Parts: sequence; structure tokens; C-alpha cells
Amino acid sequence: MGNVEEYKPVIAMLGLQLCYAGVILTSEATLVNGLSPRVFILYRQAFATIFIFPFILFSRGRSKISNLDLRSFSLIFMASLVGITLYQNLYFEGIYLASSSMGSAMGNIIPAFTFLISFLAGYEKVNFRNIRGLAKILGTVICVVGAVSMTLIRGPKILNSEFSLPIAKSLLGDIKDQNLWLFGCLLVFVSTLCWSFSLIIQVPISAYYPDHLSLSAWMCLFSTIQCAVVTFFFEKDPNAWIIHSYSELATCLYAGVVTSALSTTVQAWVISKRGPLFSAMFNPLCTVIVTILASMFLKEEMFTGGLIGGLFVIMGLYMVLWGKAKDVDVMIIQEQLDNNKNSEVKIQIEDSSDTEKCNKDLKKPLLS
Repeated sequence: MGNVEEYKPVIAMLGLQLCYAGVILTSEATLVNGLSPRVFILYRQAFATIFIFPFILFSRGRSKISNLDLRSFSLIFMASLVGITLYQNLYFEGIYLASSSMGSAMGNIIPAFTFLISFLAGYEKVNFRNIRGLAKILGTVICVVGAVSMTLIRGPKILNSEFSLPIAKSLLGDIKDQNLWLFGCLLVFVSTLCWSFSLIIQVPISAYYPDHLSLSAWMCLFSTIQCAVVTFFFEKDPNAWIIHSYSELATCLYAGVVTSALSTTVQAWVISKRGPLFSAMFNPLCTVIVTILASMFLKEEMFTGGLIGGLFVIMGLYMVLWGKAKDVDVMIIQEQLDNNKNSEVKIQIEDSSDTEKCNKDLKKPLLS
């Protein structure tokens, strides 16, 4: 039974990456049809809020933990702003100004950023004299190198013909200046930093606000309001707000319910169990899944470099999981020690209360 509990976060993250890959593949057709990325993000978060918010209303009636105070409100609002609103809007704008391959490549350096920030913040401990500590460092580097090589190194073509995806209009209008490519790379780079910081922010949030379902609901609500403000100021065309087909509606529903509502809950739970680096290390796996499924169903090209890079991603991920396995054993032992201490304190309190009761009985006269 204990082994099953240890593998639950791994299974959860694998399922999340499959869901993320599904959103990437289905959103391609939506963006081709001309739906604005900012409107897509807004409807996605709105549908997530509509889906999950009834659950928080139900849970608030049973538990006081779902109530928000000033500190929890500030943390959740910041996590929604950085990890959802800024991240998604900067990412979609950046891949238009640069390219989708550059966006995919930079998105896969999130584990490196998360590892560095977690180490500096003290959330991730690395013993450089221990082989498991070195495995976490080396595995992170291999995973990032493999993910970046999937998009930058092609080599001989294996499957299918060339496929390109046009993206909706940029905020900066028609792009003719090649210098804007650097600005697009900068936007994608900042978006990866936003996602890494959001993973770190969720560590104190999960400790202070452990109701993950309520946390997901509040984040969806706050991000919907934030995205509505962004879309209102930058999307001047009223027709851009209209969903023109059932496929666009289905894509927004799927992205909102699965990857915004459910994934936020699952990811918060995983971070509370294994930390932010464990969650971030599965991000490059999404690139592998998308590459395989896109080659099978969308007839996108598959190159030798992508295949080799995918193998490096899997190898690096395995090394990090092996390095983290020792941390999990330490966490389990610590939890057992805490439980034993709590039980000992409870027994001592009960013993002291029984002793006090006996002393009071002895003080009473025998004949009364």
C-alpha cells in the first residue's frame, strides 16, 4: 500500500502532461480559425471557474479552511497573476513574434529555472557529495538539453511532410521587422520565469492554505477577472470576442475544465507532496507526447533530432526521480516520527488527566 502512495504523484503528473498535450493539439485548429489567443485564454479560465466554483461553495459549508484571509488572498491572487494571466498572455504573444519552435524550446527550460529558484529559496536541498544529489543536477541538465534539442536540432526526416501553424494577430500589428524576433524571444523567456515563480509561490500557499480544491477555484476566479481586464484593454475588435464554431467552444471547454480547473488542483496537491521541482520536471515530457501525437494525427514532421531528444528527456526525468526517491523516504520517515510524537503526547495528556482525577478522588473523604 505504501508503494502505491509513493507513485500517486508520478501518475498524477503523467496524466497532467497527457491533458496538456491534448490542449496543445486541439488549440492549434482553434488558433488557425482566427480566434484571438487572449480571448481563448479568457474563455478558458471562465469555463474553469463556472465548472469548479460550485465545489468551493459546497466545501465552504463544511469546512472553515476554505475561507480567505488577507494573507491567503494576497498569495493566491499573486499566483493567479503570475502563473496564469501573465504566463499565458506573454507566451502566446511571444511565439507569434518569434516562432512556435522557439517557444517550445524555451518552455522546456522551466525545470532549470525552478531547480535554481527552489535551491536558492531553500525548498530543494542538494547534497553535492551524494550520488543522488548529483543525479538531480545531472538529470535536470540532460532533460533540458534533450527537450531543447527536440526543437532546435532536426537531422534526417523520419515521418510526414512539413506543417506550419499560423497564429492570430499580434498586439504589435503586422510583423515585418526581423528585430521583433528578439522581442518575441524575450517575452517567451519572461513567461517561463513566470511559470517557475508560480510553482515556487504554491509552496507557501499549499502550507498555509491546504484545501487544494478551494485553492484551484479561487485561482480560476481571480485569473478570469485578470484576463478579462487584459482582453478588454488589448482586444478592441468586438467580433474577436465571438466564438464562431462548436469546435472553438469545445476547445475552450476542454482547456478550461481539464487543464485549468482540474490540473490546478492536482498540481497544488503534487507540489505539497513532492515540491515544485518534481512538478516542473514533467514539463518536457509534454513536448515528447505532443511530438509523437502530432506526427500520428496531424501529420507533422518527425526528425531524428526530435527522437533522440525525446530519449534524453525520458532518461533525465528518470535520473531526477531516482534522486528524489531518497527525499521521499526521508519525508515518509519524518511523517511517521511526527505521528508517533503526536500519539505519545496524546497518551501523556490522557495519563496526566487520569492521575489528576485519581488524586482528586483520594483527597475526598471515604465517608460522606
